Amino acid sequence: MADITLIAAPVLGGFNHEFSNCTLAERSDIALISVAVPRDGDTALSTKLDTAWTLTMPTPSTTTQANGMRAIPLTADQFLLAFHPDTNRTEVSVQDDLAEVGYTTVQTDAWVILELSGEGATSALERICPLDLAPDAFPTGSAARTVMEHLGAMIVRVDNTRFWLMSARSSAMSFLHAVETSCRWTAS
Repeated sequence: MADITLIAAPVLGGFNHEFSNCTLAERSDIALISVAVPRDGDTALSTKLDTAWTLTMPTPSTTTQANGMRAIPLTADQFLLAFHPDTNRTEVSVQDDLAEVGYTTVQTDAWVILELSGEGATSALERICPLDLAPDAFPTGSAARTVMEHLGAMIVRVDNTRFWLMSARSSAMSFLHAVETSCRWTAS
């Protein structure tokens, strides 16, 4: 039998482009795990997040972050944990840490994450995202489900001029095209 080695490849080939006023890049270095809260399990899960990573549960529209972990709200009883996997923290180890207190599913290969940053990021998003992204309406740490063009998406404001844009991996090329086109049209 032939020796076969599979090598993970970013769905968008590691896309990274600098426009005149913003940068759009694929983030394939972030692991995602969905966590669903069991019935009457809020306290146990909250305690485990705190003891494992000093992380609090996200609110419906705000992420929380601590020790390299970011909790991104999805629905009332579900959120994503986003982190950089390494030798000490892997998808499997995070699932093991939460095994007794939450229902987990690895989502890393289900989503594409684009990072849009720079002074022109908000202008580019205004063309394709119906949310009010003004800093007072959508401050740093905010998260929301929305649509961009015709695609379902999640948006997280990582800092004042940096956003994570997330959509289904199956529509990654269409999602990239929509965001990239908006960046091109708004580049000054």
